[in-house]
Amino acid sequence: MASHELPPPPMKKSPALAPTTISDLSGDILCEIFLRLPSLPSLIRAALTCSSFLDAVRSSPSFRRCFRALHPPPLLGLFIDMYESAIPAFSPLRRRSDADLAAAIRGADFFLTGLPDDDKDAVPNWSIIDCRDGCVLLVNWSTEQMAAYNPLTRALDLFPTPPAQLCDGDLYLEFHILSYQEDRGSFRILCVCEEQWGACVVVFSSDAREWQIFPWYDDDMGWHHTDESRDHARVLDIATLEFSQIDLPQLVFEGQDAFRVGEAKNGNLCMTSLVQLNLFVWLWRANDQGVETWMLDNAFELKKIAEAAKCSLEDNSALKVVAIVDGCVYLSTYHETRYDSPCCYYPSAWKLRS
Repeated sequence: MASHELPPPPMKKSPALAPTTISDLSGDILCEIFLRLPSLPSLIRAALTCSSFLDAVRSSPSFRRCFRALHPPPLLGLFIDMYESAIPAFSPLRRRSDADLAAAIRGADFFLTGLPDDDKDAVPNWSIIDCRDGCVLLVNWSTEQMAAYNPLTRALDLFPTPPAQLCDGDLYLEFHILSYQEDRGSFRILCVCEEQWGACVVVFSSDAREWQIFPWYDDDMGWHHTDESRDHARVLDIATLEFSQIDLPQLVFEGQDAFRVGEAKNGNLCMTSLVQLNLFVWLWRANDQGVETWMLDNAFELKKIAEAAKCSLEDNSALKVVAIVDGCVYLSTYHETRYDSPCCYYPSAWKLRS
């Protein structure tokens, strides 16, 4: 009699695997994805989507450094500090095609409403003295207050002006705000105090909450201004907070204006000067003998900018270099005989290479 084997029992089905979602990705993979976002506003919107996204951005300083290197902060607009104006005006750049930038401008406090008033009845009297990394540095001499204000985040930090012996004298004061790369909430204020025969720097730290006066630097070079009567200028190393001297480019053009110092695209030192409606640019680099010196790099005609701004040398209108930041030159037009004349700013697209 033939035997009949029973069929094997059916195999048990393995439990179905749970579907993988973007929330299951590791922080490293999330950071690799976030590096491909087009701008800082888009990163902020993505990071605020869920806690794991926000943790990935917050917990990785190296990611933030890479993102800043790949996505330089865009120019949102220009503050214009008008003569006898209580609050500086803000003129946004019109980029209708960029929804992220438009949303950032709409949500920011560029009217500076977060600044405190002098009292209940007085008109606020704040003046902008520097702006860097999205933070505006302002001073109110009537209340002896200074403010570091971020219009995008509305973060406000109030602190006193420098010691009275510096502010009440005949010293020339120049202020700069510097943020720490790893902690954008912390900053330093450099107050450079200069007179005819020397200079010193006074530093305020947002962590220490006090002004620190550094030793006086004596020299015999006269005023710090880089005008046609001087062949040297003072230089402050912001890392060591020490002063030194640097030669100025030779003046080779008749009617040449004072020099303006700034930074090229890679952060190297550069200097410009206006001659009529031409802008000349010098870069600090090695010459053929390997010696670092000022080298005349380029010249730009400003005729089209002058025509667009209705600026004519015959009617006492003038062009002025306001700043040189990250390789871009910022110019203003104004009327030389009227202190209340409007001041228009024109950011150029020139790239000052190294």
